[in-house]
Amino acid sequence: MDNTTALLGLLGAGASYGYDLKNSYDRWFGVKKPLALGQVYTTLARLIRYGWIEALGEEAGAGPDRKRYGITPAGRERVMEWMFTPEVPSETLQSNLFAKTIIALLLDDDAGRMLDLQRAQHMARMRQVTAEKKGAPLATVLVCDHALFHIEADLRWIDLTAARLSQLRAEMTR
Repeated sequence: MDNTTALLGLLGAGASYGYDLKNSYDRWFGVKKPLALGQVYTTLARLIRYGWIEALGEEAGAGPDRKRYGITPAGRERVMEWMFTPEVPSETLQSNLFAKTIIALLLDDDAGRMLDLQRAQHMARMRQVTAEKKGAPLATVLVCDHALFHIEADLRWIDLTAARLSQLRAEMTR
């Protein structure tokens, strides 16, 4: 995920302080991997350099002064460009799972066993993600559904590849 543009997009919804911005990011995108506060401020400094945000002023508090940040017209344009540029599915058609299958066959090892182990891992993860959906807010349910669809695609690939291992092994030995 593009943390920089996501933070910029959050600022597009309204001016904010770094700490509050981190909390918004974590609420929407960082459930499993919260953003480090230091990364927020590093990103904010970069966004200022790009001319996409500006510091709107400082406010005294118990600790250091708090800076409030707002998006610039150029920043809003960048968010719009990012939002409406379709994501390209993986440009490389390689994956670790595919590589492990080929290597297992090249080493004359049990590629079927490797695929079975991977299937079990995928099924366990599918159960975890499904459990996370129960009673969760809609945003979390949608993130979980996205993950589940990817897991399902991998499982279909694992089943198809397991069924074709003999044919693949024969093609590789030619």
